[in-house]
Amino acid sequence: MLRGMVHRFDSALRGRVAAHLQRFDCRAHGGPGLRHAAVAVTLLADGEGRACFALTRRTTRLSAHKGQWALPGGRVDAGETPAEAALRELGEELGLELPADSVLGRLDDYPTRSGYCISPVVIWAGDGARLEPNPDEVAAAYCVPLAELERDDVPRLRAIPESDRPVLCIPLLGAHIHAPTAAILYQLREVGLRGEATRVAHYEQPVFAWR
Repeated sequence: MLRGMVHRFDSALRGRVAAHLQRFDCRAHGGPGLRHAAVAVTLLADGEGRACFALTRRTTRLSAHKGQWALPGGRVDAGETPAEAALRELGEELGLELPADSVLGRLDDYPTRSGYCISPVVIWAGDGARLEPNPDEVAAAYCVPLAELERDDVPRLRAIPESDRPVLCIPLLGAHIHAPTAAILYQLREVGLRGEATRVAHYEQPVFAWR
């Protein structure tokens, strides 16, 4: 897609993303010592009918990863599937209570330096969805057009002395969003929007996110 083109939030986009995810062979990356978490990669419309994704800024009152950019999510509880956990967390963090058939599919698991295996679940929020951030967890919530992921400077890679793997980031909202969130959003573009089987688990996170 060329710079400046817009994804419309409509049934055609839903069908295309769902079909791409259904064909995608998503990979599990869990292992000993990793705690399982799920995030909601939530597609919704803005006031102009553009297809967007929901992105949050974590409150500084949280015990871990305070103030960081994130997708809504959290730990997968005993007996839950990643999809169930993602839907639950979406309701708890952003007030979006959605049914199970809102789930379009999965992206690859992403193992983090802080000891989690994140399962990204792509969710269609439907028309009229409104974000109502929970102030105990979310400092701010944003509806970001998918077109931002189509920019020529997405993704950005940089080397760090602490790792032989490149750190992946995406410029958004006047800031730089880093992996794991940036890696998941990049894979959303590659798999969900373009139908490419692009892998992202090998991309590094910045050192501040290792704890």
